[in-house]
Amino acid sequence: MESLVKDPYAHLHDEDYAKPFAAGRVQAANLITMAGRATVSLDGVWNFVIDPHDEGLRQRWYEIQNKSHSKDSPPLDYDDAHWQTTKVPSCWNTVRPEWFHFEGSAWYSRTFDSPPSSKKDRIFLRVGAANYEARVFLNGRFMGSHQGGSTPFFIELSANLEPLNNLLQIQVENRCRADRVPMNHTDWFNYGGLYREVCLVVLPAVFIQDFHAAWINEPARKEIQFEVCLSEPIDGVAQIELPELDQVFEMVLVAGKGVKKINLDFQAWSPDNPKLYEIKVSYGTDAILDQVGFRQIRCHGDRLLLNGEDLFLRGISVHEENLPIGKVSNEQTVRDMLRHTKELNANFIRLSHYPHHELVASIADELGILLWAEIPVYWAIDFGNPDTFNDANNQLQELIRRDRNRSSIIFWGVGNENHDTDARLSFMSRLAAAARKADDTRLISAACLINRETFQIQDRLSEVLDVIGINEYFGWYEPSFEGLSQLLNNSNPTKPIVITETGADALPGLHGEHSDRYSEENQSLILETQLKMLKKASYIRGISPWVLYDFRTERRQNSFQRGINLKGLIASDRQHKKISFQKVSEIYADWAKNCTTPVNKSIGKV
Repeated sequence: MESLVKDPYAHLHDEDYAKPFAAGRVQAANLITMAGRATVSLDGVWNFVIDPHDEGLRQRWYEIQNKSHSKDSPPLDYDDAHWQTTKVPSCWNTVRPEWFHFEGSAWYSRTFDSPPSSKKDRIFLRVGAANYEARVFLNGRFMGSHQGGSTPFFIELSANLEPLNNLLQIQVENRCRADRVPMNHTDWFNYGGLYREVCLVVLPAVFIQDFHAAWINEPARKEIQFEVCLSEPIDGVAQIELPELDQVFEMVLVAGKGVKKINLDFQAWSPDNPKLYEIKVSYGTDAILDQVGFRQIRCHGDRLLLNGEDLFLRGISVHEENLPIGKVSNEQTVRDMLRHTKELNANFIRLSHYPHHELVASIADELGILLWAEIPVYWAIDFGNPDTFNDANNQLQELIRRDRNRSSIIFWGVGNENHDTDARLSFMSRLAAAARKADDTRLISAACLINRETFQIQDRLSEVLDVIGINEYFGWYEPSFEGLSQLLNNSNPTKPIVITETGADALPGLHGEHSDRYSEENQSLILETQLKMLKKASYIRGISPWVLYDFRTERRQNSFQRGINLKGLIASDRQHKKISFQKVSEIYADWAKNCTTPVNKSIGKV
């Protein structure tokens, strides 16, 4: 017989406390296109408390927010109204010194009034990113959760909203674990918190959930494919307008979905001509407005072709970090980063090692900068774990759904520096296939390691990739460049190669001889030597040195680094440009001025 006595201390012994919250997890299928939509911002000051032992879930804090500390009730461990506060978006690590190294759970809360809406409207919460797992509670009820620290999620709040004074609580947890993506061993700092924008979106009962427009990837055809997906599987008709091209046409939707191909006379998007077209999509009372560029990216043997013309990538890698604010990005920080990229005379950025803020791709579209976007399948991921694969695949699908209308993105990266094992081959081959199925207008790649026994570009994963990324640090981790000479001479790939990482550390302001390790002169010489050697290999179609800015990483603890990876061409203050910045800029300027490849310039050019 079940006991009638409720044990007030049961939560102390319950280690299954988190299981009930897994059922409400939202994923890529729940994403909603935000193109041109109005939002109600929830950014600003929130109540905040760290919760290292997950007492909030154990004691069900979300259910007791209205209880008081009275003599007639047991004392509570939770008092929302008198917590500390923090700004959203922010990383808790940068708010208070005592939170700097904290990894675990924290609770955010605030109140808000319901935005103006009709009875039939639906109201969604959108969180731009929360590292790593987030659980959402509204007015004492669990509404849903999300895994993945760099992609957005939506949770519908409609059924539990009150007109005034709604209490929203979000638990965010960023523990490093072996089964997560990334795992508990990485080479960057594990920031936690609600570090991208949080808002409400008011939508009609049936709305446009997803929209995609792209130039089909077939040479000599100027045909744009439009796709529309509604929130409900109903039949209907959507209208699509491209004012600059004098185009207005209808799309028949069956079970909420429609696809239509249209021949159009448009200007192709490219770094030299970043032409964007306004596209309006309407259905019922809902409408979205986006700015989209049309371009083709494909391979021909070991060459990269953009709109049918030879492409060489003068690149740089970058982490999403700004030391005073951590992983928080805004329009100013993004434009500063892209300005530095332009000053470097680069035309390409590898966004390492996770999805960056959506503003990056949006502004790169505007400025004409090509991008590699990737998910953090990094080092020794638990490749044999089905849950880990599902997590990685969902992050990939969320990235693609969020950014697939951004013409600047030409690569989806599915991993970085993974050891070539059977489990890894299966895991990443499935990811590559999933990316290709979700979006066939981009190339699939991964940053691979070389065969250290034969000094060759050789990885079994390359069979399922369009472009092979290679990370190598000859001149730094291996001081001799002889290994690089062997690598280039021994390799004969049939696909394009992009050098996704190479470089050397330099302490900002440390000067000396070119042979002095950690001096700016040494870093500059290593990068100059690398670029000159790599440029001689015709199958190398791009180079992306590591990295634009110095960044935090607790792995790096020698007397020069002290917790900072110093391979940046610019110091972590984003102000001090090292000697290498000017050297790479000069080399890239020369490459841009002169022919980047001795082979014919155009294949299948439209």
